[in-house]
Order: sequence, then structure tokens, then C-alpha cells
Amino acid sequence: MRATRPRLFILSILLLVSSALTAQHKKPFFEPDEAKDRWVDSIFRKLNKKEKIAQMFFVRAHTDKGRAYEDSVEKMIRKCRVGGLVFFQGGPGRQAVLTNRYQSASLVPLLIAMDAEWGLAMRLDSTLAYPYQMTLGAIQDTSLIYQMGREVGKDFRALGMHLNFAPVVDINNNPANPVIGYRSFGDTKYNVAAKSQAYMQGLQDEGILVSIKHFPGHGDTNVDSHHDLPQLKFTRDRLDSLELYPFRQLINQGASGVMIAHMNIPSLDATKNLPSTLSQPIVTGLLKKELGFKGLAITDAMEMKGVVKFFPEGEADVRAVIAGNDIIELSENTKRAIKLVKKAVKHGRIEREQINASVKKILEAKYWAGLNMEKPVETEQLSAHLKRAEALSLVQRLTDASTTVLKSDSMIKALDPSRRTAIISLGTSEISPFQRELRARIPNATNFLMSKIGSATDIRAMLREVEKFDQVIMAVHDYRKRPQSSLDYNTQLKIFIAELSKLNTITCVFANPYTIAGLPGIEASKSLVVNYENSVEAQRSAAKVITSQMPAMGKLPVSINSFFKTGDGINFFPEPKPLIGQVN
Repeated sequence: MRATRPRLFILSILLLVSSALTAQHKKPFFEPDEAKDRWVDSIFRKLNKKEKIAQMFFVRAHTDKGRAYEDSVEKMIRKCRVGGLVFFQGGPGRQAVLTNRYQSASLVPLLIAMDAEWGLAMRLDSTLAYPYQMTLGAIQDTSLIYQMGREVGKDFRALGMHLNFAPVVDINNNPANPVIGYRSFGDTKYNVAAKSQAYMQGLQDEGILVSIKHFPGHGDTNVDSHHDLPQLKFTRDRLDSLELYPFRQLINQGASGVMIAHMNIPSLDATKNLPSTLSQPIVTGLLKKELGFKGLAITDAMEMKGVVKFFPEGEADVRAVIAGNDIIELSENTKRAIKLVKKAVKHGRIEREQINASVKKILEAKYWAGLNMEKPVETEQLSAHLKRAEALSLVQRLTDASTTVLKSDSMIKALDPSRRTAIISLGTSEISPFQRELRARIPNATNFLMSKIGSATDIRAMLREVEKFDQVIMAVHDYRKRPQSSLDYNTQLKIFIAELSKLNTITCVFANPYTIAGLPGIEASKSLVVNYENSVEAQRSAAKVITSQMPAMGKLPVSINSFFKTGDGINFFPEPKPLIGQVN
């Protein structure tokens, strides 16, 4: 049976996405449109040579750095006439006000972008966090992911933003990857392509440009390009058959943007220490000509060490333009970069027609995003809109749909609310939402807590106490801001998990699924449930499954070890149980 499971998993993914493939979606910005062409030409004719180059540059913006920083960004807009902004940390209300201010200062409407892979909460406080892409990778109903794309798109439009640097379409087939991991939909090309296509189409149908990333595939690296230059040593055949597959699929479905990664890939360009971002064979040859991509080619941040390490002092910016990128994101020094590109055009390193083509493409994207008739961001009802009921409900539905019964539902079905039950939350020193949810439905229960640095003495004492109970529900929590591939628990606590797993135990993992590989013995649990992250919604979902209040249909999106492989997951259908009592 093991050999046939991946094929069945792949077939189910393809069937579930088939309706999305045939649906009518908003046309790409690069398709012919006479009204668009008139607007683009009217703006283009007003720009001088320097201003045209400046349209290709996007600069960093924050709402948490104070007035002096905000003023410096406005000065850049007025003096350099940049084409767009990329917003980072801050708050939605402050960003709305600042966006109106910046748009008023710009000669040409600014294209506003953000990294919002799991929604605005990736960057902004007081906003809604959708599940990580790894969590979404477990969902079998891709229409839910499409709906998420629509809801994230509504948030973007409410904040006057037009371009989401998402989705991540990297195939995370390296558990040790330090930069992708939970940001990926999984480790199979079919699952990644299907889920990312649904998210992309939801965004684009809401009028939001995307930037699928990180071309040509950052999933199988062990170096973070923020800090150094990774090298992919794979053959061209390997890249064609695996890494490039999701990009090819989404480009064929009208992807409006592609972000190019900073990686050295000898099989595509043998130039020593040359990042893919600066490679003409990769950006123009492979992406634009071979794959037929007509949208915006966008660099990853040009301030990253992976690109400037070997090409300092603005040379990286010039080479990025030569390579064929349309948008140069976050140069180390934008003013310098514009001057250097202008100089490169003058000296024949860059054709002026190439600049003109990129600028017109950017203006076309601005028209498609509605910037030909841009209105100020409405601030009065913004907070209520960003926390609307339908969006909150969707977050819970997404999390419910991802819940995966990874091993046997026997203990879940055998759980008796009337028997003495120990509910243990590990990695925390406070009663968890998971414990509160369960305690309401299992009256004869006692809560236990153990921090991630629990002492051997405390752990032994708790084990002696828990062994007296009839049934055990154990939760493994990762309370770090981002769910890494290994837990930061001490050795004693990991041994404790193995010991508890030998009892009548249901184990729930609220963490990156790869963490299971670092918890030997957890596979002995009578039932094992995975929820991929430690959100309140995830804890609520697990509690509902354990108490037979809802089914679990999630499938593991990555292979963990010899016990748990991609596509694993039991379709759990609950058998209603009597509620003994209610505890407030």
C-alpha cells in the first residue's frame, strides 16, 4: 500500500483543483487593451530619461520608525520619482495615512507592495493572520485557499496596496532549509503547484498583482540568501522536472509577477559567483523566452548579502537591469543605482529600448491595479473591515481543513469524557487555549503544564502523577514567532514526550511537522494529530477533532521520517459522544 499512496495523493490534488483550472478569472495585465495603452502612453510621454529608470525602483517603507524615516521616504519619492514602495513593519491605520501622503507626493501613482504570504499580519500589527503555507499544504479542498486569496486581496485593496510578494512556490524538499520551510506548500511539485495556483488566482481575481517566488526554486538549499549566496548544483534536467514545474504551471495560468532568487546555479549560468538575479540567461533566456513569461520580473531584495557580496557599490543594481528584471526591489542605495543605470545606458551596457519596455510594463500593471483612477485610502472603517466576520470564519475553516490525524484514530474514538484524563501542554507555563477547549468537554480532566526548559526533577514528578490517569492528551507547542524545523526543547523534555507516548495517549503537535523527526518515540502514541502551527485556531481545531465534534481530512504535505510520509493522514469521521457536563 505504501507505494500507491503518493499516486493517490497526487490524483486527489489534481481532481480538487480541476474546477479552478476551468473557472473564468480576471485577465492578466499584459493582455491587449486600448484604454490601457492610451493611459500608459500618456504617462510614459511625460517622463524624462531619469524618471523612466526610476520607475523600475521600489524602496522600503515603514510605519514604526518615526517621522524622520517617513520624511526620508517622501523625499525619495519627490526627488527620485521611484515607481513603488514595499511596506514592512507597522500598523494598518498608520500605513493608510502614510500611503495617502506618499501617493499625493508622487508624480506617477506608486505601486504599493508587501510580503504578505499569510496575510497582512506577516508585517502589520492588529491584523488577521491566515495559516502558513505549510498548513495550507495539508488542505484537500483548494477552493478554501482560493477564498483566502480573495480575502487577502480585499485587505490589500482596503489599504491601497496592489502587489503581494506571494505565493511561495518553492518545493521544500530539504527539511534543513533555513529560509523556506513552513513558507512552502510542501515537498511535492503537484501539491505546491495546485495550492499556489489557487492562492494566486484568488489574489488576481481580487485585482491584486502577485509575485510567485523564488525563481527558479529555493526549496532545496541549506543557505539563507539574506546572509550569503546559496549554490544549486543540480542538473538542468533535475531543475526542469522538479523546481521549475510550479513556476511553469502558474506562468501558463497568467501569473502577473515572478520574483527571482539570489542563487548561483552553474547548470543555468556557469559564471562564477553570479546570482540568478543578475543572470541574463536565467532572467531573460529561461524565464522570459523559454517559459514565455510576459509579466513583471522582480528581483528579490537587492540589499541581501546573497546578491551584493560579489557585486558591491551598485554594480548589482546595474546587472539586475541588464539581466532583464523589470522591478529592482530595495536597492542598498536607490539614488546611486538610478545614476549608475543611467550611465550604463549612456555607455551602451543597457539598451534604452529595454528600459522603455520595462517601464511600459510597470505602467500597464499600475493601470490593471486601478492606479489610473486611484482614490485615497478610506481610514474611518478600516479596522472593522480588516477584522470582518467572514475573514475570521475563513481562518478557522482553513485550519479545520488542515487538521491531520497522522496515526490511528483508535484512541480518539475510544476517548471517554467520564474517565480521569490528564491534559498536558508542553512548551508553555500558562494554560493553553487547547486545554481550555478540552476542559469544557471533558469534565473529569486535570491540566498539567511544563515549560520547554523543565527540570529533570519536575519532569519525573509529573510523569509519576500522569501515570495515575486513565487517558492522556498531550500537546506539543512551539511558541516561537516562526515555526522552525526543530524544537528548542531541552533533552529531558524530549525524553518525557517519548515516555508519555507509551501511555493511553493522544498527542497533538502544534508546530512545524518536521519537528516530529526530532522527537523519537512520539510515534508510539495511540493517536497522533498534527496542526502545523500554534495558533489559537489550530488548538481549537484539534480539540474539536479529539472530542469528535468535527472530521479531520488533512494530509501531510512533507515527508518527516520513515514513519510518516507525504500524503499520510487518516480521513477521520467522528462518532458522536455524550457530553457528561459543562465546565466554565
